[in-house]
Amino acid sequence: MPAQTFLPGPRPNTVRTHTGQVLPVPTGWELLPPGDAALTRRAKAAGDHWLVQEKVGRKLFSRGVWAPAATIAQCRAELAGERSTEAYAKKQAAGAKRRENTQREYIEDFRGAVVEFLGFHPRHTNLAAALATAVTNHATPVGSGTVARTKRIPIERRAEAAVIAWMRHQTTAYDSMKIARVKGQRREVRRMLAQRSKELLSAYRRGEPPAAACALARALASHESVTGEAQA
Repeated sequence: MPAQTFLPGPRPNTVRTHTGQVLPVPTGWELLPPGDAALTRRAKAAGDHWLVQEKVGRKLFSRGVWAPAATIAQCRAELAGERSTEAYAKKQAAGAKRRENTQREYIEDFRGAVVEFLGFHPRHTNLAAALATAVTNHATPVGSGTVARTKRIPIERRAEAAVIAWMRHQTTAYDSMKIARVKGQRREVRRMLAQRSKELLSAYRRGEPPAAACALARALASHESVTGEAQA
């Protein structure tokens, strides 16, 4: 039985084909939920299995793998044995250290890209540094799902998009706006707010003194206050 891909079924122990047909899961099979990539790979490589995936918005999510319960149990036992060894522990520690170093380097590179994108006048150096830190702290954590984590676009464009996104949420009323459910309306609102944010950034690049009620300065002051309280 070749591997196939299905949608979640309407009832337990069922799947749905992409043409809408509901099929019962073979007797003796078990659903291996997502979360353990190594176990999932082994179960899939061991023989017959059904993949269950579901599209939510533009993203495709795994809902698990159906496979013979005996196969899953055997793969789980083999993997548990390997993971109990000292060699495995050392390998995991080395991998964690490598990922930590990679993340630290990326944070530094990303923050530098943000500062470069901002390009503020020297009189606003401190503000640029504060904004770069705030955007970087928000956008770079692993698993955050922000534009900073994608590798599909250059880091310079990631930095720009992350700044505009941060400003949209921190310096505008976007989060509380009532936007009509009309196709393209939300995109248009975001475009309008992005333009407003770019105009504000341009003023700081020219070295103009901040307005008394500057939304960016207020947002950063509030952010630093919250961060300071959290660290206290």
